[in-house]
Amino acid sequence: MSLVKEDIKAKAEVYYGDEMGKEKSQELLREVGLPNGLLPLHDIIECGIVRETGFVWLKQKKSITHKFEKIGKLASYGTEVTAYVEQNKIKKLTGVKTKELLLWVTLSDLYLDDPPTGKITFQTPTGLYRTFPVSAFVVEEKGKAATSAAAAKDVNEEKKDDVNENKEVKGENGAVEVKEA
Repeated sequence: MSLVKEDIKAKAEVYYGDEMGKEKSQELLREVGLPNGLLPLHDIIECGIVRETGFVWLKQKKSITHKFEKIGKLASYGTEVTAYVEQNKIKKLTGVKTKELLLWVTLSDLYLDDPPTGKITFQTPTGLYRTFPVSAFVVEEKGKAATSAAAAKDVNEEKKDDVNENKEVKGENGAVEVKEA
């Protein structure tokens, strides 16, 4: 049963499709000052935001399990993820669990302790919590990665050209001299 009713949808900005859902969820995370890797969802069907209350939802085709490599933690995202967002916080989160030892534990809240480079705390409905570095949930965006790679390639090409322009020539006494072309 969906938590998102038609009366809520009537007040919301609703977006459909995977590409638009990913774009809007990333945009929302940036707006509230949270790391962009918190919602690694796939095959998004619907994304909605009620700006007045901060209520958001994401629906995806099937549940997924994601491993946050930097901290070695597994998280499970259900077919419907809902929450209330505000600056540096997500409250009343549903549809997300994390694996602790042998158990899957439901997450209910998360917040930044020292934005933007500090710690992020994840809390369960029972009040138990874990804190991790924010950097564990930051993903380099594809456009920025491509731009960085292209810039690095350009710098390497310039260095290569500089080396090719300089010619080594042995002098009469056997010393190596570098002559610029």
